[in-house]
This record gives sequence, C-alpha cells and structure tokens, in this order.
Amino acid sequence: MDQSVLPKPPGSEPEWGIDQLDLDAYFSRIGYDGPHTATFETLRRIHRAHADSITWEIIDMALGRHVSLDLKSVQRKIVADGQGGCCLESNLLFAAALEQLGFPVVRHIARVRRGNNRVRTRSHAVLLAEVDGTLWMCDPGFGDETPLEPMRFEDGSTLTVGDWTWRLDQEGEDWVLRCEHADGWFDVYALRLERHHMVDFDMINHFSYADPNSVFVDRLVVQLGTGKERNVLKDNVLVTQYADGRTESAELTGDQIVRTLRETFNIRLRDEDAHALGERFGTPQPTD
Repeated sequence: MDQSVLPKPPGSEPEWGIDQLDLDAYFSRIGYDGPHTATFETLRRIHRAHADSITWEIIDMALGRHVSLDLKSVQRKIVADGQGGCCLESNLLFAAALEQLGFPVVRHIARVRRGNNRVRTRSHAVLLAEVDGTLWMCDPGFGDETPLEPMRFEDGSTLTVGDWTWRLDQEGEDWVLRCEHADGWFDVYALRLERHHMVDFDMINHFSYADPNSVFVDRLVVQLGTGKERNVLKDNVLVTQYADGRTESAELTGDQIVRTLRETFNIRLRDEDAHALGERFGTPQPTD
C-alpha cells in the first residue's frame, strides 16, 4: 500500500498546526480524565467522549458567519465557546489531539452517500490512526450516523455500540461505511485512500459552507447520535430516529429550538445568537 496514504508520525506534517491545540482544555471540553498514553483504550475513550460531547452543527451558516478551519479558530469555537462544528472542524480538532498524544494519524476525505450511490463531491473528513501496527478508522464528527467508537480498518469489520451496528466493506478502491437500519444496511459514505493537504480541506470548506449554491447556506442543521437515538434538527423540524425504525418528528417554536440546541445538542449559545435563531427559524406560536 502507498505509504503516503497511511498514518504519519505525530508532528511530521507541520501544515496541520497541531502545536496550537491546548490539549488539557480539549480534554476538559469532552470530559476526559484518563491516561495520556497512545493505546487503543485511550483512543476508544477519547473518540467516544468527543462523539458524545461535540455536536455536528452549522449554526454559523444560519447566522451568516463563515466556517474557519485554522486550529486556533476551531479551538476557540468548539473548546472555549462550547459550540459544536461541522465534520471538518470536529475531526481536524480530534486529529490534533491524537497527534499530541503520540498517535500516528492521516486525514482522508470521503464522499457522503446517505443511502444512495449517486456520486457526490468529496466533502467529509475521516481519520486513520495506528495503534501497535493496527489501523483504526476514526470519525467522531459525522453527526447522526457517526460510528461512536473507532473501527478496525479491515474489510468486513463491524462495530456495535448501544442499539447501532456499523460495517466497513472494501469495494474495489472504495471503503464503504454502512450502518444497519431496520430495513437493511444503509450506506453512510465511501472513502478512498488518497493523500490530502490542508488546502484540500479549505476547498471543501468553501464549497460546502460558503458557496452560494451549497445546500447548507442559510440553513440551520444540527445532528447528534447516541447509543439509543439519533436527533436531527433542520431549521424548525426535529426528527428523532431509533434503531428499530421508529421516528418521531416535531415542529419547534423559537423558544423550543433554543432549548433543544442547549439541552438535547449540548451547545452553548450566546444570548444574541439564541434570539436570532429563534426569531428566524421558529414556528410561530398559534394566536387566539
């Protein structure tokens, strides 16, 4: 296998700026107080803590702000301000933490499928980490369908956490992540092992979160998966999905949107942002 697509020694690629991360502040943000050793158990625990604590969200887009991927900006937003982030922000932050701990890491980019094989642009950040010669796929930042813990990077490997099961299949050059739904296996995304640089992530960031033709422009989208349920908020509609196929849907008022962001999605909001989101996206309350 091409060595350029495999995990690199920590700190060997300065373009990612991992030295800018305050590791202790990051651990405080995700509630991790375990060992700082580059073992699989450390990787598993940090991956799960990150997935549980840092929600996929594009609130910046809904408020007319741009997403910035430099690590200082990502750290200020997610760690200091208590917000979530898109997959690029979230997984680049996670990668920096892993490298500081001594894990060899490589950053890849996947094509999201979400249940169909239509070819889409590469848009999702995925990591490979190495532990004692074994490769693990790490992705705490996808959102509702994110695998909550690392997956062994092998054809046919599976992961079960709570009520959900994921499977990784190799199909030619593609590695396809699937999640088991009530009606069968659901394609989440397809990954190819290709060398990428920070400029590639910047390009994806522009076309996903700044280009006027992006499906995310002027939208409020927030996603969080747990071992029991998956919550997705799109503008004013909250959908909760369960592994047995049940779904619940509700239209939210402005106050309910703000409360849901803070309580269900664990996002810290400034009062002015909360007011703006509630006013813009909330369902008007009925009048007598």
